[in-house]
Amino acid sequence: MKTVFASLLLVLLAACDGGLWNNPYPAADGGKPILYSAFTERPKHLDPAQAYSENEYEFLAQIYAPPLQYHYLKRPYQLVPLAASAMPTVRYLDKERRALPDDAPAEKVAFSVYEIRIKPGMRYQPHPAFAPEYAHLTPGDLRDIHALSDFPHSGTRAVTAADYAWQIKRLAHPHLHLPIFGVMSEYIVGLKDYAETLRRAAEKNPGAFLDLGEYALPGVQVVDAHTYRIEVHGKYPQFAYWLAMPFFAPMPHEAERFYAQAGMRERNLTLDWWPVGSGPYYLSENNPNQRMVLSRNPYYDSETYPAEGEASDAQAGLLADAGKSLPLVERVVFSLEKETIPYWNKFLQGYYDASGISSDSFDQAVQVNVGGETTVTDEMHAQGISLSTAVSTSTMYTGFNWLDPVVGGGCANPMSAPSPQPSPGGGGGKRSESFCNSERATKLRRAIAIAVDFEEFISIFANGRGIAAQSPIPPGIFGYRDGEAGVNREVYDWVGDAPKRKSIEEAKKLLAEAGYPDGVDAQTRQPLVINLDTTSAGVGSKARLDWLRKQFDKINVQLVVRSTDYNRFQDKVRKGDTQMFYFGWNADYPDPENFLFLLHGAQAKVGKSGENAANYSNPEYDRLFEQMKNMENSAQRQAIIDRMLEILRRDSPWLWGYHPKNYVLQHGWLHNVKPNVMANNKLKYWRVDIGQRDRLRRAWNQPAYWPLGLGAAGLLLLAGWMWRALRKREDEK
Repeated sequence: MKTVFASLLLVLLAACDGGLWNNPYPAADGGKPILYSAFTERPKHLDPAQAYSENEYEFLAQIYAPPLQYHYLKRPYQLVPLAASAMPTVRYLDKERRALPDDAPAEKVAFSVYEIRIKPGMRYQPHPAFAPEYAHLTPGDLRDIHALSDFPHSGTRAVTAADYAWQIKRLAHPHLHLPIFGVMSEYIVGLKDYAETLRRAAEKNPGAFLDLGEYALPGVQVVDAHTYRIEVHGKYPQFAYWLAMPFFAPMPHEAERFYAQAGMRERNLTLDWWPVGSGPYYLSENNPNQRMVLSRNPYYDSETYPAEGEASDAQAGLLADAGKSLPLVERVVFSLEKETIPYWNKFLQGYYDASGISSDSFDQAVQVNVGGETTVTDEMHAQGISLSTAVSTSTMYTGFNWLDPVVGGGCANPMSAPSPQPSPGGGGGKRSESFCNSERATKLRRAIAIAVDFEEFISIFANGRGIAAQSPIPPGIFGYRDGEAGVNREVYDWVGDAPKRKSIEEAKKLLAEAGYPDGVDAQTRQPLVINLDTTSAGVGSKARLDWLRKQFDKINVQLVVRSTDYNRFQDKVRKGDTQMFYFGWNADYPDPENFLFLLHGAQAKVGKSGENAANYSNPEYDRLFEQMKNMENSAQRQAIIDRMLEILRRDSPWLWGYHPKNYVLQHGWLHNVKPNVMANNKLKYWRVDIGQRDRLRRAWNQPAYWPLGLGAAGLLLLAGWMWRALRKREDEK
């Protein structure tokens, strides 16, 4: 008995001297240049032809190297070469393929030819696809293979221009779900017909490997080992932005051949699970139920930290690593965190290097000074934690269905509108032609736009993390104007040096002019009822919807919320069977066209299956859009955008909503963090002061010894009592 309790005591005492009890990482990782982060759900796709969501790009952008990228430090966002040795050259051709000058007007350009020359010497990550031993595997050979690390051999090779051409061809692959095929097939010459060619080829040999090298794509030509050309229809300057996405990264044909072998898919040995890239990192561990690990590509040596940025970057220490080879950390460990509280606590303990801020933790982390400046709290400051913020290139809006006879503006062509059942006070029912007056509907929309106070919404539901939108275009995008020049005069007045929302009295006046004095239909004497379709559900959503009802109550308009599931909601939007709806848009690329096309008549959801979910149509706006969309950024383009925005503000097809603001906290040992909402490949720039992190982790996570002492004393007392009890029992015998 003495021996048992003595052993327990020794274990406790040893634990007191054993370092950090709560360290979630292996002790062997201490002192190594590892970046620690987290993910909340596993990425669905890691194949660059299929991935298109933010949580997928968080990994893919570190693994793949497309021709271009966004400069990490410069603002506004600027494209620079990544795998390309220089920015692509562009030649313009007319219909007869005769050369045109660089300043040729868009209407004369039939084809644009982009020539891209890649850096020589770039190499792929180590991968078994490049090892000749695995060119002809059988299912039996894979019996003990469950991950790439189970293959004892690997190889690499140089990246070629043909690899970039191969990936573009994959955008038409019949066995893949391509989120951008519809867009690219309208631009890349021959891509639509190429998809049909591949479909027929796949049908002839079902299940067989589809060798894309056997089928030529007219719009893509390989010039030499390091040069290729992409030909697109018309003049489309925005195509350069697509060249910064993983869709246009290189893909070695060996990878597809390797994964096409029998038995691979059954073991999750696919490009969707194990990508093959030439970027700074490769996926060395993929256990989405626990953690995912990116390791440094040992062959990546083609990039250095930028030597210039904005004027304040040098003072902020963001140029201290200028000229150093990237990446600056050897590994990035992502741990699965499904709940925000454990994630937050581990960040405070130093086990995550950076963190977002949930609503639950916001007051603990952030404070707003009298002047409106956002800073970390004293508690965070004492830990050396700092805050970085950036307005997202996103717009969260509430749309009006332009085909609806009450709130819409499409009354000039009532035959195009849907014909839902009549409902009291509006809600989508048909009205007389005299009621179907676009000016009346415009005044109704403006009244609602004034009444719905998005500044209040941001304060209550987003912890102040956002700015009220004045148009579809967010800050950081060409065309956005700050200050008085960019204010929406239909909703705000400019007072002093800031916009001030117009009064509810002005909203009620507009409502009366629209034919709804005090919220009552002047013709039917029925209360005005507006329907909002949404997929929102749950406690948090209820609070938001209750708030929105109160906004409508300000002008005595009744808001009816029609909640439904996602599929039914999408179906209603496609059919135009809505009055109002929630939507949001995050920029694919930082160009005003990427936001303004959301209100282009040719992009209407009903009848055209476009992204214009409001089905908004204004001939003057559409004319200006066609003129603006393919222009280079210039004063002339800005002037056209200004006119377009005034049309939108006057017509009010959306409640403009707000642009979210990203907040990121980082520990003092994490360097080179600058918010960049367009660049997904930012991890390669980050640097960790390992010594500082180890010291502070140890200081913050020292065990409290007194409970152990108390436990040890308790064990000794218990041991003594049991010893005496045993002795007494033996004496009685």
